[in-house]
Amino acid sequence: MESTRPRLLLVEDDRALTGLLADLLDEEGYAVDVAGDGHTGLHLALSRDYQLMVVDRGLPVLDGLELVARLRARGITCPVLLLTARGALADRVEGLDAGAEDYLVKPFEVAELLARLRALRRRHPETAGWLPLGRRRLDVANRRVLDGPREIPLSAREFAVLHALAGRPTKVFTRAELLSAAFDHADAPGTVDACVHHLRRKLGRDAVRTVHGLGYRLGAE
Repeated sequence: MESTRPRLLLVEDDRALTGLLADLLDEEGYAVDVAGDGHTGLHLALSRDYQLMVVDRGLPVLDGLELVARLRARGITCPVLLLTARGALADRVEGLDAGAEDYLVKPFEVAELLARLRALRRRHPETAGWLPLGRRRLDVANRRVLDGPREIPLSAREFAVLHALAGRPTKVFTRAELLSAAFDHADAPGTVDACVHHLRRKLGRDAVRTVHGLGYRLGAE
């Protein structure tokens, strides 16, 4: 469902890299708009609402730093990840001071870029309208799982556990950590096990993985 896909603006003048990233970001679940220069990127950013922006520093027409600075001056607070071939400390500081939230030096691994974007969304919950669950999505605002056109409603406690797991998909949570993250401290640890049981009934056994002797983590589904 398009309304659940966070909109991302990619401003990059390397056409080959733009095509590659746009396809990968689409597969990751983003609705992607692209711009090949800073002026076009500025126009799009001022005319549409975005949840994330990925901006190359070395852009034609309008430099990436200037683009970010102008957006911040206009009151646009959307999180920005800046891409650059410059890795010196002074360059990173300059990018962050211009208003970018994160900085990634080229060449980079795509997996790291995607992880940094997920981290940005977690740090800015107002932009995190959904979180990926393998082939499914967790609709944060409506506390439900979207499986294509199918909607799977969640109870408040089921949502709390799944939201915690999806927010840090590679972390193994102990029962105590999930209890602290998702529930009132008065709840018993067995509450977590009961929620995991119900989530598996709704989403499949692989939705939440048991790591024996440690706890739970997000599964493959």
